[in-house]
Amino acid sequence: MATDASVLKHGVVGNENKGHDACCNTGGPGYATPLEAMSGPREALIYVTCVYTGTGREKPDYLATVDIDPSSPTYSKVIHRLPVPHLGDELHHSGWNACSSCHGDPSADRRFLILPSLVSGRIYVIDTKTNSKAPSLHKVVEPEDIVQKTGLAYPHTSHCLASGDLLVSCLGDKDGNAAGSGFLLLDSEFNVKGRWEKPGHSPLFGYDFWYQPRHKTMISSSWGAPAAFTKGFNLQHVSDGLYGRHLHVYSWPGGELKQTLDLGSTGLLPLEIRFLHDPSKDTGFVGCALTSNMVRFFQTQDGSWSHEIAISVKPLKVQNWILPEMPGLITDFLISLDDRFLYFVNWLHGDVRQYNIEDPKNPVLTGQVWVGGLIQKGSPIVAEGEDGKTWQFDVPEIQGNKLRGGPQMIQLSLDGKRLYVTNSLFSTWDRQFYPDLVEKGSHMLQIDVDTEKGGLKINPNFFVDFAAEPDGPSLAHEMRYPGGDCTSDIWI
Repeated sequence: MATDASVLKHGVVGNENKGHDACCNTGGPGYATPLEAMSGPREALIYVTCVYTGTGREKPDYLATVDIDPSSPTYSKVIHRLPVPHLGDELHHSGWNACSSCHGDPSADRRFLILPSLVSGRIYVIDTKTNSKAPSLHKVVEPEDIVQKTGLAYPHTSHCLASGDLLVSCLGDKDGNAAGSGFLLLDSEFNVKGRWEKPGHSPLFGYDFWYQPRHKTMISSSWGAPAAFTKGFNLQHVSDGLYGRHLHVYSWPGGELKQTLDLGSTGLLPLEIRFLHDPSKDTGFVGCALTSNMVRFFQTQDGSWSHEIAISVKPLKVQNWILPEMPGLITDFLISLDDRFLYFVNWLHGDVRQYNIEDPKNPVLTGQVWVGGLIQKGSPIVAEGEDGKTWQFDVPEIQGNKLRGGPQMIQLSLDGKRLYVTNSLFSTWDRQFYPDLVEKGSHMLQIDVDTEKGGLKINPNFFVDFAAEPDGPSLAHEMRYPGGDCTSDIWI
């Protein structure tokens, strides 16, 4: 297990090399500042994790390479597929071996994409440098090795550290108990070092995390016990205490659990968590899925952390559904690199939203577009207004294709002008809420963003149809550019 001293030493080295004077350094991956990243080259390729696990198709999950260069003859097409060697993994989120936290270190290289498998517990390391259009498998970290050395399973979020190590959040133990959750530390060669957090400082539940070294803080969020969520969503499991509503505040890089924020009944299932990109800022947001609130967290004058609801999506009264009211279900969100706009999705309602957050305490809705959802025209489910009248959302077709599922994962271009959207959440939940998605497969959209006045508009020329994959329809989840993005890069 990595000693606290070694982690601390790495943190100090990282700060010496790449701290406040990062702009003066040359070499190394990423960009000196978030604003510099905005003037980086336009994205031409995007990697998408694609899932067959849970679909009934006995095929391995794969990493798709999609051409997103409008001048290319294969624009909006899958140009390469890298199947992983095992069945039943459930590829989900991904991260880099090096990002802008290593900027200024010429020995660091953003070469390897890290693919944790949420169900099997494997972690795949993908070489994207040898051939960026056709990535190859570099290494597999086996679940037995992780369990033996750390007791951890169900890996989710991966972030690189300035030290060269990798930190991966894990959602439970091998039996799916949330009490076994914690943080896995891998070295730069992807060997298991041990747990990151100090003994006795594990979180109540695991999910996502983000660190902010200038405030000596890392904060993690809470989904639920794998034994519960892998079987599908059951509202009773929330009452049974099998889902989270907490943020866990850790010392960075020390790994001490300093504070647990209980978000209460308005903060159920806090999922994606992001600090503002400006590393001097001590505020961020977390999307609480079940209660569909965007919660802002911030540091107080005494150095502790507090929280408040920043945005609230009202549930809709509905007919012909499993419940009388339908939450929006905020499942993913991100913040533009200049910290001006926040984007999130309502997976069940079907809309993507843009908010101006130049005043983080008072977000202002500036754009909204419907790209799916359960209440679109043609669905048996209808929303009911206070006057008793029923209505549905008008969702356009794209290139003759009816949009399936709801918006789920999003990725923003570096310049903030293009938002990419996929629609699979987790195969078991997809089957439960959008069975059509499992049968017909995912799709990927691109939304044009007005970064001056605000506004969102679907690009009619972009549609990636995962219904037409060679091994049958697949479920598309998270997206990454070869050069990094606003959800993987952290500045220190």
